[in-house]
Amino acid sequence: MKNPEGQQDVSVSQGFRMMFYVMKPNETSFQTLEEVPDYVKKATPFFISLILLELVISWIHKGKPSGRLDDALTSISAGVLSRLPSLFSRSIELTSYIYVWENYRLLSLPWDSPWTWYLTFLGVDFGYYWFHRMAHEVNIMWAGHQTHHSSEDYNLSTALRQSVLQIYTSWIFYTPLALFIPPSVYAVHLQFNLLYQFWIHTEVVDNLGPLELILNTPSHHRVHHGRNRYCIDKNYGGTLIIWDKIFGTFEAENEKVVYGLTHPINTFEPFKVQFHHLVYMWTTFWATPGFFNKFSVICKGPGWGPGKPRLGLSEEIPEVTGKEVPFSSPASQLLRIYTVAQFALMLAFYEDTFADKAALSQATLFLRVCAIILTLTSIGFLLDQRFFFPSALLSGE
Repeated sequence: MKNPEGQQDVSVSQGFRMMFYVMKPNETSFQTLEEVPDYVKKATPFFISLILLELVISWIHKGKPSGRLDDALTSISAGVLSRLPSLFSRSIELTSYIYVWENYRLLSLPWDSPWTWYLTFLGVDFGYYWFHRMAHEVNIMWAGHQTHHSSEDYNLSTALRQSVLQIYTSWIFYTPLALFIPPSVYAVHLQFNLLYQFWIHTEVVDNLGPLELILNTPSHHRVHHGRNRYCIDKNYGGTLIIWDKIFGTFEAENEKVVYGLTHPINTFEPFKVQFHHLVYMWTTFWATPGFFNKFSVICKGPGWGPGKPRLGLSEEIPEVTGKEVPFSSPASQLLRIYTVAQFALMLAFYEDTFADKAALSQATLFLRVCAIILTLTSIGFLLDQRFFFPSALLSGE
């Protein structure tokens, strides 16, 4: 399958199939990394289509949308921020993989073999399980991953709430595959594993019967996003749920799930959403006495403290009542409309930047990224109603 630019068109049928990881080996096998399409970029129209479909179905069934506008804007903002580094360089997940492949591989499995394709499917999903589990059990990794869990809604926009930081630790768990799996095969499955996890962020889909035994489903993933005590540190799977069942981290959905962090951060400001736990770790690190205790603050679980088990005490997790009210923006309706308009303009600018990145200088890209970040931060401040002006100016005196 030759395609020098790696950007062949994706049909509507292929688009929806790639979102559900049902592509065939013979249509997604490439000899070189340059031939591999940017499936995540090509999925943008399908993200939008599925979000709109979810809104319609939710409105029909419940008489209301599946989430809140301010939360959705924050989730999409996080997704935008997480993609900006790729404007300047290739992902560290691919860079590190290529380095190991070129210098340390033990054998080279054929890139065009269906067996290599299916083995990579299992290998990437297995690597994701362990990365995801460690992202909940190691505090410095949780500092990145917590971004994804900070939404108090659970809908398809929540899937886009991605961390800027977690890519800098996730690569470790996939690198062993580089000892025998060609980078072009790995790059395909790395994207499909991510795309599959988009559609499971919904309350519209209930139980899927026998598929619940093998696949990660919306029901299983709702548990993962819950802050109920029975939900904590459960269901880490990406595409398959079998890893959780093998390693004892599976939990079926039973009582109503309340979503979000155990200690909500109550903000829509994108930098706080991304980095607030790092600030918390920094203050905790210096406040904790003893070298080994300081080391434990970084490497043990987010709930750890001196004298506690590695992952903390479950009884210290706040119990949910089912009456929790998600944090909402105090902004007026008119201001919300304004933020949506600004957000739409920013998205158009963002898409244009990615479309033209090959023709733009590094300085121009940098300035565009600064403009995008400034716009997202301003929108977050507006939704939080945080203003950095003298009160006399705000009151018109």
